[in-house]
Amino acid sequence: MSRKPAVFVEPRRYRKEKVNAIHRATKALALSALVIAVSLSFSTLASPVKMSKSGLCHPPESNWYDRTKNYQAYDSLESCLDAGGELPQGISFAALDAQQERSSGPQDYDRSKFGHGWSDSDGDCQDSRAEALIATSTTPVEFASNKRCRVVRGRWISPFTNQVIQNASDIDIDHVVPLAWAWHRGAYQWTRRDREQFANDGINLWPVEASLNRSKGAQGPDQWLPPSGQCGYVARFARITMKYKLQYREAEATWIEEFIENCRN
Repeated sequence: MSRKPAVFVEPRRYRKEKVNAIHRATKALALSALVIAVSLSFSTLASPVKMSKSGLCHPPESNWYDRTKNYQAYDSLESCLDAGGELPQGISFAALDAQQERSSGPQDYDRSKFGHGWSDSDGDCQDSRAEALIATSTTPVEFASNKRCRVVRGRWISPFTNQVIQNASDIDIDHVVPLAWAWHRGAYQWTRRDREQFANDGINLWPVEASLNRSKGAQGPDQWLPPSGQCGYVARFARITMKYKLQYREAEATWIEEFIENCRN
């Protein structure tokens, strides 16, 4: 009588570890595919998170960060923890969030640091507000006088609502990427000249309803979205932040990646 070959039954612990490893690998591949598909480059951390040989994830705020010489680098704390790492003793998510908020940049933002109002860099009497109105009107604009400096009428389609606006006095020029938002994500390190250029760059200027612009304030797209045209708004926001190399906070970068991916589907 021939014996049936013995069947090796893998212990449950090893099966669970193998499933977890497959899950982590699948998650990493999905994330990589998402980043490539969206084609955006986000800079969220200036220094890598270090996973020590003992499996502790040391962010730059950790007291052991500089003393950790043998490590595997990760671009975020979340990715280090997803790889099986743990937070070192004395480090908590709440403390990291508070410290990041304190160290995100000087807190003395003032509008004047981006120049005093709209600039007229070419000296033709049409400041950047007037030029934005002229560039976006679907009909020839009307001026307040023969000097052709101040725009009073035209035909603008609001990117926030798709509504037609004809009186320039009803329009605010929205900074797609708000100045205060940019200040806390890297603009405080720029020269005054660079900040003035940013504040008057036509790519960052949109004519919109005054009420909506004021309700938006200094919020990013993860906190405020217009009633319509949301995909175009977020895509433009992302292009501007890339052009000026502004640094998203990690949660903001993740939110924008996922939002744009949903717009593509």
